Amino acid sequence: MPLLLREELLQDEWHCNNNQARKRQRSYPIFQYIFRNCKIGIVFHFEIMTRRFCFKLATSSFFRKFGERPQPKRLTREAMRNYLKERGDQTVLILHAKVAQKSYGNEKRFFCPPPCVYLMGSGWKKKKEQMERDGCTEQESQPCAFIGIGNSDQEMQQLNLEGKNYCTAKTLYISDSDKRKHFMLSVKMFYGNSDDIGVFLSKRIKVISKPSKKKQSLKNADLDDDESEGEEFTVRDGYIHYGQTVKLVCSVTGMALPRLIIRKVDKQTALLDADDPVSQLHKCAFYLKDTERMYLCLSQERIIQFQATPCPKEPNKEMINDGASWTIISTDKAEYTFYEGMGPVHAPVTPVPVVESLQLNGGGDVAMLELTGQNFTPNLRVWFGDVEAETMYRCAESMLCVVPDISAFREGWRWVRQPVQVPVTLVRNDGIIYSTSLTFTYTPEPGPRPHCSAAGAILRANSSLMASSETTANSEGSYTNVSTNPTNVTSSTATVVS
Repeated sequence: MPLLLREELLQDEWHCNNNQARKRQRSYPIFQYIFRNCKIGIVFHFEIMTRRFCFKLATSSFFRKFGERPQPKRLTREAMRNYLKERGDQTVLILHAKVAQKSYGNEKRFFCPPPCVYLMGSGWKKKKEQMERDGCTEQESQPCAFIGIGNSDQEMQQLNLEGKNYCTAKTLYISDSDKRKHFMLSVKMFYGNSDDIGVFLSKRIKVISKPSKKKQSLKNADLDDDESEGEEFTVRDGYIHYGQTVKLVCSVTGMALPRLIIRKVDKQTALLDADDPVSQLHKCAFYLKDTERMYLCLSQERIIQFQATPCPKEPNKEMINDGASWTIISTDKAEYTFYEGMGPVHAPVTPVPVVESLQLNGGGDVAMLELTGQNFTPNLRVWFGDVEAETMYRCAESMLCVVPDISAFREGWRWVRQPVQVPVTLVRNDGIIYSTSLTFTYTPEPGPRPHCSAAGAILRANSSLMASSETTANSEGSYTNVSTNPTNVTSSTATVVS
């Protein structure tokens, strides 16, 4: 491996202060060793400093200096098979409230509940192990994250992800100088070695001045009656009122708290006789049914039972503390899943495409599938299982592809003999895999049909017409992830299910 050695003054691109950069240029020479072979180029910067020896791995600097860029590795069928078998996804989950109260003057009304960011999936652990095998330290392989409120003068706040897979942003607020009526949280992520992961956006959040005094009632659409307690819990349709018995059920695990009676809160007292409809952003308390004034309470991030004190002068009230006073608020989530199918990439994984619905058009050999969603780009391809489909990019919200023949999945089949279900996936041209919750099902046909390439011809013709006017999708589009309801599209050849 040839070795080139030269001495040059430090051009410090990591400092935006020119005076500091010039000072460093006068003080410290840099020896730059360039190791090259026929496949890769890596630059090692050795900075000679007083009492300090700094080692930097700067692949991007090499490419800027010598004009060489790695060619994107297209996903292979074997790599897709490995992915479908192991599913080492990396998922970023952002949980937040649908509304945020505006702060006035010098006050800071922190978002409540505080936005949470979760890193889910086995891919994060595998990525960390791979980076450490490649020579990175534990700190360099650690994901880092900053969160902000988008276009604002407010600085982004660092999130603490060290040693855990979640964090909360407890000090975010929006001031009255910000005139936006809606905004989205922005989470910028990168690894400790400065490798960029991307910028992930939340769902849209509405800005309000203060909670409405109107009774914006909540319907019991999310209640669950699948419980095995002594007393039968029956779900009734309609609005929830104070004084009614309710159940709090975890939407993920299905675990439920004991039966609770929801009560109205007024000045740190629970009203025992209130029966008006429950409203969002209003204070309420949860009394544990058939107990001696025990209420659900939050203490140092733990759920405990708190015993209220009777009001001596008002028998219809019980005194509670701040931890037993709750606020009901609508929440939302944005979920992004990706996987480096052909190994590490140099570009951010964002924007992450979101598929909201599928529509099957035609049948037989002219069956085409239309994908509707957000954040589509021209460098995406649709895959059915481990088979890449001919794909046409229409716009950031629409894509079209040809449904592969059944023989691509079942060798020797000229027609569909039994149902075959395959996942629908989007793949970027550098091997990034974006999974969806959607699958495509081939349904049985009465018999063989003649082969025809009409769909491919139509798609290629449309692609050539679109090529001249094709533009890259706007990276600032909404990064929302809409949950897709089961969609059944029937024809003589296929059914789409999710």
